[in-house]
Parts: sequence; structure tokens; C-alpha cells
Amino acid sequence: MKRIFQFSAIGAGAVVAIAIFLLFYVFGVTTQDYAISVDPIKDNQYLFNTARVMITNIGKLPLTNIVVNYGGKVDKLTSLSPGENAMLSPPENSTLNSVTVTADHGIIVTKNYRTPLKIPGMMGS
Repeated sequence: MKRIFQFSAIGAGAVVAIAIFLLFYVFGVTTQDYAISVDPIKDNQYLFNTARVMITNIGKLPLTNIVVNYGGKVDKLTSLSPGENAMLSPPENSTLNSVTVTADHGIIVTKNYRTPLKIPGMMGS
């Protein structure tokens, strides 16, 4: 009976330790000073196409001199505070293949445009 109690206590402790680790891992605070998230989306409709680029500062410090290159044409942002985001629209006649975002402190991110999943019955499907 005493041995069952010991194994139960060890098992419960392990479960609690794993749960705490997962909470910090999933909901963890950003550890990098300078980091950026880039999410380019293009949505092909029947009659027209829409595209946007969402840029979010996921670092602990402000980002400065942000340049969004759509493939020849660029947009410039002076700064983004931590947690702040900006939604930009690519200029007319952009290729919509990929977008490159650069910023001070060596930030360079290139991402291909993604297409959202089409669900039957939803608008644009």
C-alpha cells in the first residue's frame, strides 16, 4: 500500500511538471529582443483577387526602418512597437509570389504568399 502511494506521488509530480513546462512552452514570453512575424495571404475569388501582408513585432523591443519588398515595389514603416501589427496591401500588378521584409538589427524574412483554405458554403469558395 505504501509503495502505491509513492508511485502515485511520483506520477502526479511528473504530470504537474510536464503541464507547467507545456504552459510555459505554448504561452511563453518572447525571448528574442528583435523578431518579426510575416503573414502574406492571397485570396483568389471568381471575379477578383485580394492580397494582404500582416506584419507583427513579436520581439521585446521596437523594430525600426521596416521595408516590405513585394518584388520590386516597396512599402516602408518607420517603427513597430512590441505586439503591434500592420496590415499592408501589395501594389497593383505585384507578382504575389513572395514578400521580403527587412528591418534594423539584421531582420530579414522572406515568405511565400499562402492561400486560405476554401470551405464549401463560405463566401469566396
